[in-house]
Amino acid sequence: MAGSGLRALLDSVRYEVLPAKATEDKVLAHVPREVVVTVTASPVKGLEPTLDLATRLAAHGYRVVPHVPARLLRDEAHLKEVAERLREAGVDDVFVPAGDADPPAGAYDGALPVLRRLGELGRPFARVGIAGYPESHPLIHDDITVQAMWDKREHATYLVSNLCFDPRVLGDWVVRIRRRGIALPVHLGVAGPVQRAKLLSMAAKIGVGESTRFLTRHPSWFLRFATPGGYSPDRLLARTEKTLTAPSAGVVGLHLFTFNQIAETERWRRAVLERLGD
Repeated sequence: MAGSGLRALLDSVRYEVLPAKATEDKVLAHVPREVVVTVTASPVKGLEPTLDLATRLAAHGYRVVPHVPARLLRDEAHLKEVAERLREAGVDDVFVPAGDADPPAGAYDGALPVLRRLGELGRPFARVGIAGYPESHPLIHDDITVQAMWDKREHATYLVSNLCFDPRVLGDWVVRIRRRGIALPVHLGVAGPVQRAKLLSMAAKIGVGESTRFLTRHPSWFLRFATPGGYSPDRLLARTEKTLTAPSAGVVGLHLFTFNQIAETERWRRAVLERLGD
């Protein structure tokens, strides 16, 4: 790989982590303060572990982005409580997906009503992210996901793409959303240097329900990780460099799915930056 464009994307990186018992220590030990840390939310464990970890990491000086899935919110009072708690912790950026909780915890079954309500609350967060799906969502048709981005664009400030392993699909998706008039900056979702054994171990620790959902909805992910030579973040970035760094793409950084392999992800990023040079 070579190019100042890729270096800029790796310098503007976000690490997605799971709110497990050891996550805080791992982040403190391995993640520089300039790296944004996003904290997922589990339909099994609910929002509390996410809010707790986000608050602690913010106190350590990190820029933290908690996930606030609509389907984990009980009602408007709960949303207001969550917003106030995060603002008191100094958090000014949230990611609002629909979420996978089935059934929903309360009145919200999608992200758009939550985004609208945040607007009515005076837009308490300077930055609000929404999800995009380069590869098909396991439950939602592609045309609907693109339409949903259009509907939500006025309430959000950026877009985070879900995992994609196909350079062609990734490039086509970026072109497609731009043609549809979706101009939000994109943080491109890329899996870090994941080891299959650790990934399976991590999935087992999340919780039986979530692990089953994770495995059954994304079997192709595990096939790619398991196959020798099946997945390499270096190779994906090299093959998509032209797409990612084109000014028209509007890709402003990488969103690295660490699967809590945080030390390995940071070592990999530093190694790539060193190879790219100044």
